[in-house]
Amino acid sequence: MSIVTLAQAERIIDAIIARGREQGLRPLSVVVVEPGCIVKAFKKEDGSAMMRFEMAFGKAYASLALGRSSDLVRQRAEHRPMFMEYMIGASRGQIFPEGGGQLIRDASGDVIGAVGVTGDLQEKDDELAAYGIRAAGLMTDDDCAGLGTQVRVTRD
Repeated sequence: MSIVTLAQAERIIDAIIARGREQGLRPLSVVVVEPGCIVKAFKKEDGSAMMRFEMAFGKAYASLALGRSSDLVRQRAEHRPMFMEYMIGASRGQIFPEGGGQLIRDASGDVIGAVGVTGDLQEKDDELAAYGIRAAGLMTDDDCAGLGTQVRVTRD
């Protein structure tokens, strides 16, 4: 099984933070996790609020747990609240259904990890997550959709 490397995780995080500074966004916190939601790397900008690690981790966890971006998990929570209430409970509160979490896919479309971004509006967090993944030469779900191939989720 392929997993996101430390070098890739650092490129993702550094690209996200640099882009956030360029856009004048609020201080960001970013986590990259391997499949199984094992933390590979985390950075929290000066001035970030308390509990930003937990929020970023929850977004990455949501992406891996449901096999989709955390923004789509948020939409599912709105349309199927009982389902998501169960999923959040089953995850012991680890799932955070808000935009900013994205699956990280390799060139063949396999999931090799996830990124969670928090600090600004969830739409900005989500855009930054995708930006960082692409900056590291990897793919998002949207990138894979254009391949016309079935993508696979690898699991521990």
